[in-house]
Amino acid sequence: MNTKEQPTVVEQKASPRWGRERRLEFIDFRLRWEGRLNRSDLMAFFGISVPQASLDIAKYLELAPSNLTYDRSARVYVATPEFSQLFPASSSSRFLNELLAIESGLVELESSFLGWRPSTSLVPTPGRTLSPDILAGLLRAIRDKSSVEVLYQSMNRPEPTHRVLRPHAFAHDGSRWHVRAYCSERKKFLDFVVARMLEIQPSTDAGPNAEDDETWQEMVEVVIAPHPKLSESAKKAIALDYGMVDGESRISCKRALLFYFLNHLGLDADVEGEPPKQQIVLVNRAEVLGTKPVV
Repeated sequence: MNTKEQPTVVEQKASPRWGRERRLEFIDFRLRWEGRLNRSDLMAFFGISVPQASLDIAKYLELAPSNLTYDRSARVYVATPEFSQLFPASSSSRFLNELLAIESGLVELESSFLGWRPSTSLVPTPGRTLSPDILAGLLRAIRDKSSVEVLYQSMNRPEPTHRVLRPHAFAHDGSRWHVRAYCSERKKFLDFVVARMLEIQPSTDAGPNAEDDETWQEMVEVVIAPHPKLSESAKKAIALDYGMVDGESRISCKRALLFYFLNHLGLDADVEGEPPKQQIVLVNRAEVLGTKPVV
């Protein structure tokens, strides 16, 4: 079977959750990742009749006649060696994200396109509790382009203090949620850890708009490469790990999030470490330096 992800030949269209387009995606997904599909799979997942399931498979056959064949002995449709995915939903990243979402409890199995799945486990991380009232208050402020007053526990002060913020976006650093906001006290845009907010209430104070947050609007291209002191075989392995092309990987990142991005990759230090601990280097370090601390 062709393991490369082919360009999409069926355009995504706005349709109801259980419309035909969605069912065709399901057929494509199951054939790609399970290699087989039965009418009962469609019927069970979408709650449709036998005739409707047959019509959907017939439509898929019309769109991609070389993608599946019917195995009469097993009474199941199977993917052919020439299978070429039709939908972005059948990509490898989508499959792995579905596994991740199910294992982490974010999505119920019944809501996922996955049928059979391999045994999967996640590295545990400490839980972070966010107040629903505070989250809802931040969401309303972002939607309404208004300000809020929060009681915030900073790392720099022993007691929580009141801050007037005008939030405009959320950001996740891979471990915790931040809200990007203009701080009336500091007179600039900063990141605030949502879990450190103890109270929230509306505020009439004005503040600049999201468009004025220059570091949030600016995109920076980060170029990484294998550490030059690695062996040639190690360089090849690292290049595969990071999807590098010609020995480099180029990633676009908001300048406001560079601190977290570089920290996550272990590239935030002024002096890069040595192998084997340090496996990659920041090629364009002079261009991307401009990080900021968490408040």
